[in-house]
Amino acid sequence: MIPVSIFKGKKVALFGLGGSGLITAQALSAGGAEVVAFDDREESCLMAARAGISVVDLREADWSQFSALVLSPGVPLTHPKPHWTVNLATDAGVEIMGDVELFARERRATCPDARLIAVTGTNGKSTTTALIGHILRTAGRDVQVGGNIGRAVLDLEPFESDRIYVVECSSYQIDLAPSLDPDAGILLNLTPDHLDRHGDMKRYAAIKERLVAGSSVAIIGMDDDYCRDIAQRLVVSGVAVVPISKSVAGRSGGLAFDGVAVMAFENGGWRTVADLSSHTVLRGRHNGQNAAAAIAACRSVGLKDEEIADAMMRFPGLAHRMQPVARRGEVLFVNDSKATNADASEPALQTFNNIFWILGGKPKQGGIASLQSFFPKISKAYLIGEAADAFAETLSGFTEIVMSGNLEKAVRAAADDAATSIDPLPVVLLSPACASFDQFRSFEKRGEAFVEFVSALSDVEMLLPAGGEA
Repeated sequence: MIPVSIFKGKKVALFGLGGSGLITAQALSAGGAEVVAFDDREESCLMAARAGISVVDLREADWSQFSALVLSPGVPLTHPKPHWTVNLATDAGVEIMGDVELFARERRATCPDARLIAVTGTNGKSTTTALIGHILRTAGRDVQVGGNIGRAVLDLEPFESDRIYVVECSSYQIDLAPSLDPDAGILLNLTPDHLDRHGDMKRYAAIKERLVAGSSVAIIGMDDDYCRDIAQRLVVSGVAVVPISKSVAGRSGGLAFDGVAVMAFENGGWRTVADLSSHTVLRGRHNGQNAAAAIAACRSVGLKDEEIADAMMRFPGLAHRMQPVARRGEVLFVNDSKATNADASEPALQTFNNIFWILGGKPKQGGIASLQSFFPKISKAYLIGEAADAFAETLSGFTEIVMSGNLEKAVRAAADDAATSIDPLPVVLLSPACASFDQFRSFEKRGEAFVEFVSALSDVEMLLPAGGEA
């Protein structure tokens, strides 16, 4: 744990004790702050109280005594309307922040030589974060990986001057981290997402821009208009920008993927940095861009191209992201539960053919209409969750549809149908293009359930090691 000493001797309000909230409260207490915490859920309050955290209904608190409100990233800051704690803090002139902001301030105050690589983007950020961590660790560096992926950022090991922190940041976390200042900041891409929490695309993009605007080196994907505009603004303002792309076509700088390898533009031409042609996990143009971002980030903290490329070839992949989990005869089962919107499902649909597609859940804006060009690859679709009716309407006329309702039924039906496919290489693909929250607590739980249901099938060969991770 990283003790947060910047509020030592001061009183801090904290709301949200699920997920990272309890760890944040403990980190503040360990650093000498007096924490007063609350949550709408009684069980979370009881857990915090058992851990020695003072729990008080913040509606009844004297807000003039607080130096800050630390808010869980899952709590609305602005949209659809500010949470009641936000209104109370604003009325009292109390600063509002999240755990990533505490991390950033503590790093500056106590160990500015500890290096920070921060990663964001609508899609691909978890794979990129995990890949960077893997490369650094394989190359013998002292590295800590956390944030929106895995461990809460304040649950990482304490700051050391030779330690590198690789932190995935969601838009919710960036919105609560106004002074975030990575050594290398990565913005992979921007497509509409979480607009219920940010109001509109303009505000969503502006929040993501903060991460790279505060970076010493800004690594920015150049494959969408929003990111290109951000890169142009940062160049004008004097920020060092490294452009990355899914394609070398039309590019004359930075790092890009040529369909086979990640290339670096140097001395007026392209040079191969990492050949991905035989990589079993880093497949497709989207992963070419992720790899380019990872190379740029690892270069920024002193790694040589040779050690980066060598470590990259040993990357085992990320759970719940195009993760092969089992075979049953010729049928491959793939867990892409992390695809929580249509753009995130696109890479898997692009990669595979003869797809028995399990999709649905809590729908995102825009649905799956943008994926229509891939519908000819869908042998059959199995719909689950709240989005089922809307997705059935979109898919109607393109492929056969099964209204499965829940994931277990969908897995059984898709497995049976794929086993009788007369076309080669059938794939049962869970790539929901939806949030999980109608039926599962998280995309991880949804992916774990998929693995469990697949493993219960007869004559199945599981491809995962013990523990279920790739």
